[in-house]
Formats: sequence, C-alpha cells, structure tokens
Amino acid sequence: MVKEDSFARNNKQWNARTACIVPHDNIYYGKCLIGGALACGSTHLLITPLDVTKCNMQVDPMKYRNLIGSLKTIIHEEGSRAIWKGWEPTVLGYSPQGALKFGLYEVFKDALSNLVGYENSQKYRELIWLSGAAASEFCGCLALCPMEMIKVKVQTSVPGTFPTALVPATIEMNNNRNVTRFPYGSIVPLWSRQIPYTVTKFYFFEKAVQLLYTHVFTEPKTSYSKTTQLGITFTAGYAAGIVCAIVSHPGDSIVSLMAKPNYRGKSIKEITRDFGLLNLCTKGLGTRIIMIGTIAALQWWIYDTFKAAMGMGTTGGK
Repeated sequence: MVKEDSFARNNKQWNARTACIVPHDNIYYGKCLIGGALACGSTHLLITPLDVTKCNMQVDPMKYRNLIGSLKTIIHEEGSRAIWKGWEPTVLGYSPQGALKFGLYEVFKDALSNLVGYENSQKYRELIWLSGAAASEFCGCLALCPMEMIKVKVQTSVPGTFPTALVPATIEMNNNRNVTRFPYGSIVPLWSRQIPYTVTKFYFFEKAVQLLYTHVFTEPKTSYSKTTQLGITFTAGYAAGIVCAIVSHPGDSIVSLMAKPNYRGKSIKEITRDFGLLNLCTKGLGTRIIMIGTIAALQWWIYDTFKAAMGMGTTGGK
C-alpha cells in the first residue's frame, strides 16, 4: 500500500497519498477511474454470450441445463444475434460501475489509512482493503442498477414479449415502474451480489499478489519486467475471481429471478423459499465461475496495463 521506511514510521505528518512511489493526487485518481471504466466495460461486453446463457440457466434450469447445450438452444430458437442481447445496457452500466469501483477503492484506501495513521494502516491493512472495496462497490451499484435491470429483463424475457433494443427497452421499463420497479427495484439484491463479490475479489487479489511477491517472486517488485508483473496480476485476478463467483452467486441468481413474471413483486425471502436455497447457490454456478474468473483476471490485467502505461505501476506488492 505504501513505502515502508524509517521516515514514514517516525513522521507524524505521514500521508498515504504522498507516501507511495507515485503520489496519489487527483490526476492519479482520475486515471484510476478511467482504467476501471475500461476494464469493466470491455470485459463485461466480451462475455455477453456467457451472461445471456447464465441468466437463462438461472431462471429456467429445467430447460437450460448446461453451458454448451443452452447456447445451442438459444441460437436455435432465437438466432445467433440473441446471445448478444443486452450488450448496450451492459456497456452503459458496467463502465461507470467499474470507474467507481476501481477509482474509489484507491480513494477510500488512502482516506482510511490517513484516518487510522501509519502504524494502524500497516497493522490493519487487510481490513482497510475490505472496507475500501465495500464502500466503493456500494457507490458503483448506484451507477449500475438501472442498466442492470434493463439488461436482465432483455436477456431473460421470452422472445417477442419485451424489446431487445436499448431505447425501447428503457421506455418499456420506465412506463411500467409499478411492475418493473425500475430504476432501483433491484438495488438491495444487487448490493447483496456485488458487495460480497467485490470485497472478495479485491481482498483475495491483494492477498494473492502479496503472497506471490513474498514467496515466489522474492526480488524487489521493480526488478521484474512489466510483462512479469502483469502476468502476476492476471494469475492473482483469476484466483480471486473463482472465489468471488461462488460467494456472489446466490445474489446474482436472485437478481435474475426478479426479472421473471412469476417472481415479480416477491421479496428475497419468498424467492429463496420458492426457488430453493440449493438452486440459488448452484444453478448456473459452473458457467459463472468460468465467466467471473475470466472477467476478474482480465479486469485486473486491463486495469494494471492501463496504470503501467500511465506510469502508475501495477497494483499490490509485499
């Protein structure tokens, strides 16, 4: 998080924003916002076909039983373009969400470190990671929720019953607010999915990077090439993605189910009772692990590639 030296330990005016190799000024935070938007918007767009399949496996597990078979069914019944349904709200939702998630994570880490002081920031570093991730994702979800509701509705509706283009779908959602609960009817289940997901992703990423630089790549981080550092980023990101896919899957299932007519207006407790807790935790999980593992690894890689290109260095270390 910061350079550890005798000056920092003894300096009462220590500041997390200026104690790093690259000062964390407002320009630095602005670049982090841009990097986060690029990382999340591009990766979620890339895996739209997986997302369409996963959502349908969650809401209709009897029809959509496995990844390959479900993809074939969707293409056979709706055409090859159907697996890209919802790509517009995906980009418009996850780009600002990613900007806030990654950018504010850096802001909150520094703010919390300054709040508790140097010694406590080192002693409770992992708690700062967790708190910063939770706070940044809380904000990110506010930017994501309207577009996520449109995306899920587009991807899971029976063909011909709901518009698939962005503008008509948005108008339809807005005109039927009493039914769709647009734009923030899914904010609580979205928080229940995204906050555990992001906390897990950021914590296990930071921890994995720390372990790799401590036990495997034991030379100073700056002695390794950017290619090696970004390889470490990708490896740590994929490991973190697998864990957070499992943690966040029940919340993701609930968000998908809320778009179905037979669950409309029901509480989270009622949906859990009707669909079954085991189904919430397992239906579509294999696909989600592949999807989220790939997303997490690519997001961290794109984010750190952007940071490295901007002269900001890669994330994490000993």
